Amino acid sequence: MVQGKSIDITVKILTGFCFLIIAAIIIVVMSNIITGGWAQLSWEFIFQPPRKGMTAGGIFPAIFGTFALVLIMTIFVLPIGIITAIFMNEYSSGFPRLSGVIRVAVNNLSGVPSIVFGLFGLGFFVQFVGWGADWILGHEMKWSQPCLLWASMTMALLTLPVVIVSTEEALRSIPKEHREGSLALGSTKWQMIRHIVIPQALPGILTGAILSVSRGAGEVTPILFTGAAYFLPRLPSSLSDQFMELGYHIYIMSTQSVDVDATLPIQYATTLILLLLTFTLNFSAIFLRAHIRRKRGALK
Repeated sequence: MVQGKSIDITVKILTGFCFLIIAAIIIVVMSNIITGGWAQLSWEFIFQPPRKGMTAGGIFPAIFGTFALVLIMTIFVLPIGIITAIFMNEYSSGFPRLSGVIRVAVNNLSGVPSIVFGLFGLGFFVQFVGWGADWILGHEMKWSQPCLLWASMTMALLTLPVVIVSTEEALRSIPKEHREGSLALGSTKWQMIRHIVIPQALPGILTGAILSVSRGAGEVTPILFTGAAYFLPRLPSSLSDQFMELGYHIYIMSTQSVDVDATLPIQYATTLILLLLTFTLNFSAIFLRAHIRRKRGALK
C-alpha cells in the first residue's frame, strides 16, 4: 500500500517536471518569435508583395495563397469526411466488409508521413489526373503541372482522417435513448440522423473541421511538389496557377535566401502571422463549440 502511494507520488512528480520542461520550451520559442518579428509587423508588411529578392516588402501573396489553399481544401474534405463518418457510425452494421476496408484505410492514412502525401499528389494528381485532363481537353501543360487545385486536393487527403475521426466521435457521443425515442415516434433512420443526431453532434463536427483546417494551414511538405511556388509577382487567378504559401515562404527564406541575415526579421514576422492564423482557427473552434452548447442549453 505504502509502495503504491510512493509510486503514485513519483509519477505525479515526473509528470509535473515534464510539463514544466515543455511549458518552458514553448515560452522560450514563442518569446523568441514575438520579440524577433513584432517590430516588422505593419499593414504594409501584411498587404504588400515581397520586393528586392524577398529581402523587403510584405507577404500578402503568401497570405492569399494560404487562404485559397485552405478554402479549396475545406470544400473537398468536409463533405467527404462527414458523409464517411455518418456511414461508418450509422450504417456500417449492414456493410461489414466495406466498413472494415474504410476503417483500415483511415487508420493507414492517419499514420502516413506528410512527405508521402506530397509524392502521391505529384504522381496521382499532377502526372496522372492532370496529364489525362490535358490529353482529353487538348491543353499543353495546363493541368499536368503543380497548381492550386492539386495542392488543395493533396492537403484534403492529408486532413481527411482528422475530419472522419472527429465526426465519428461526435456522432458516437449522442445518447442511444435519443435515437430510440425518435424512431419510436415514427421517423425514418435518415430523419432521425438529420433532425436528432447531426444537430446534437454539430459542435464536435465543427471543432474537428476547424482543427483540420488549422492543420492544413500549417502543413508545408505536401505542397512542396504539388503547387507551392518560390516567388510569384502576381496572385493566382485560377485553379491551374501556382501560389505562394506562408509555411513554404518561411522555409524558402530560411534555407535558400540570398541573404539569410537580412530576411531574418521577415522570417520571424511571417512565423508570427502563421501562428496567429493557427491560434485564431483553434480558438474559433473552442468559441464556436461553447457558443452552440450554451445556445442549446438555453433552448432546453
